[in-house]
Amino acid sequence: MIKKKIIIVSFLLGCATLLMQHALPDVIANAAAPNDVATKVPAEPAKENPSASQQPINATRAAREEKALQDARRQQLTEKEGALAAKEQELKKLSAKLEAQVKALEDSKKRLDDTLKAQTEAQKKKQDEKILKMVKLFKTMRSEQAGKMIDTLKEDLALSLLSRMDTKTVAKLAPFISQPRVIKWVSDNLQEK
Repeated sequence: MIKKKIIIVSFLLGCATLLMQHALPDVIANAAAPNDVATKVPAEPAKENPSASQQPINATRAAREEKALQDARRQQLTEKEGALAAKEQELKKLSAKLEAQVKALEDSKKRLDDTLKAQTEAQKKKQDEKILKMVKLFKTMRSEQAGKMIDTLKEDLALSLLSRMDTKTVAKLAPFISQPRVIKWVSDNLQEK
């Protein structure tokens, strides 16, 4: 803020210096011109030179006008600084509001992720319970009947069931299950190790 004021004051002083350099000689020349006319020409009518009848501008009057102009500019700059400060405050408030909304959204996302994770785990647990129930069912059935039923299931479900059974049970069911499925089950078990 101080740097801005220094720059503004420097600018205004530079403008005043330029104005004084360019305008002051003209003002002095205009002020001196009526006196020269008065000494060369004794008394001419005022209608030829209307500025001769006006009061000549002096250096102090020009300085006062320049000061008034600089004061007006300072006032404008002060008003603009005030407006900028108000806008900056408004932007800070909006920024804080946005940050709060982002935080609320992140919290909501986290809660949603936790809920989805809990639901997924519950579904997996429920599916595991169903598979264990089916494993118990197939263990109690006759080998031929259980093997044929497992053979009719989708491959991924059949392999999942076989993976849950103990080796002794799978050995009893293997002759009644298609050999490619049994081979796939064996190769999957060997790859896991």
